[in-house]
Amino acid sequence: MFTGIIQGLATAAKIEKKPGLHSLTFKFPTGALAGVTRGASIALDGVCLTVTEFDDISASFDVMQETLSISTFALLKAGEQVNFERAAGAHAEVGGHVLSGHVDCTGTISKITTPANNYVLQFTVAKDWFRYIFSKGYIAINGTSLTITNANRETNTFEVWLIPETLRMTCFNKKCVGDSVNIEIERQTQVIVDTVTNFMKDNLQNLQRVNS
Repeated sequence: MFTGIIQGLATAAKIEKKPGLHSLTFKFPTGALAGVTRGASIALDGVCLTVTEFDDISASFDVMQETLSISTFALLKAGEQVNFERAAGAHAEVGGHVLSGHVDCTGTISKITTPANNYVLQFTVAKDWFRYIFSKGYIAINGTSLTITNANRETNTFEVWLIPETLRMTCFNKKCVGDSVNIEIERQTQVIVDTVTNFMKDNLQNLQRVNS
């Protein structure tokens, strides 16, 4: 489990591409890996990955084909920075919202604006996933718990506003229009939407059978 509160940035130090698998090594800030063990979970840009090897300042991970196909890791280059969060403990404070680290899809940055002391990012996502996105709802972008400020269902775009502290702790200030990001939908919202949708479909089918 993760909370969506980013703890810092890790830098891709080595990328080994194998058939159906990428082995990635990241360098972390001093002290960030204290107490880590082989098999531990760390979220990198929102993707829950398992530590395979580690030392004081670096850790390695294997990324399977399924994860590569739905996340930005297939495009990762050496030297790029990603957001990281260590797995939450049993009594961790959930300052954001509960995340699984299971990314659903990618989105694209379609617009960046910079009002005074703020930073506004607009994202475009596929229509199939946009049905779970609502104004004032939660969403995780590159592992960061954020609140959706508005959602436009005609264009499949939504916005988030970032304060200076979020920019300082995350990789968002290094992103440009056209860049891809990892998105994890808020699970309770997904369950509610799918339950209501399935209920309406079932009742419509029953009504059609009665009237046929």
